[in-house]
Amino acid sequence: MASISLKNVSVSFPIYGAGSVSLKKTLAASVTGGRFGKETGVTVVQALSGLNLELKSGDRLGLIGHNGAGKSTLLRTLAGVYEPSSGEFTRQGSVASLIDPALGIEMDATGIENIMLRGLVMGMSKKEVDRLTPEICEFSGLGEYVNMPVRTYSTGMMMRLAFSISTSVEADILLMDEWLSVGDAAFTEKAEKRMRDVVSKSGILVLASHSPDLIAKECNRVIHMEHGRIVES
Repeated sequence: MASISLKNVSVSFPIYGAGSVSLKKTLAASVTGGRFGKETGVTVVQALSGLNLELKSGDRLGLIGHNGAGKSTLLRTLAGVYEPSSGEFTRQGSVASLIDPALGIEMDATGIENIMLRGLVMGMSKKEVDRLTPEICEFSGLGEYVNMPVRTYSTGMMMRLAFSISTSVEADILLMDEWLSVGDAAFTEKAEKRMRDVVSKSGILVLASHSPDLIAKECNRVIHMEHGRIVES
């Protein structure tokens, strides 16, 4: 059974060489939700502070808050991209991350090669990727382009490939940063159906969004984040 537990979890990032005023302003603009501190002369951005959260199968959690509030950092922590600086984080169940489907796409590799690379990164075995590759290729609708380097693709084609790979497997825990919408009208229609199927089969959904209507429609729990903290749940 899928579960997520955060107990007093904090995430901080040391920023080396951040002594200049101009760099500090740049950092402040890019991490508006973070708070700056000093540790042995090194500037530290406190991205998440003392989070407590328990999720179980059936939970559909919506994350709301302004840009830089910590929503994406929390998603990346749940995905295992960031490790907590302090506190206890436990997770049971397989994870599918749709935070940034195109992240990690190798531009000089072909579509087929990227399917293998991304599949392995997602935790699949080579045998599983080989089994899913024909379906991924068909769903993407890229035709012979799957044998060409991704650098020859349009942005829409690259997103179709990334989406097709990322949604090819079922997972106990689904992490999303906004609802995905990719491609032309025809692809968007079948992508929406695929998204509905992936969401319905997941045990836990964590969705960050700026759309109150989407959160109300998809989620049965909501937390409001500010400056890396949960201020309302």
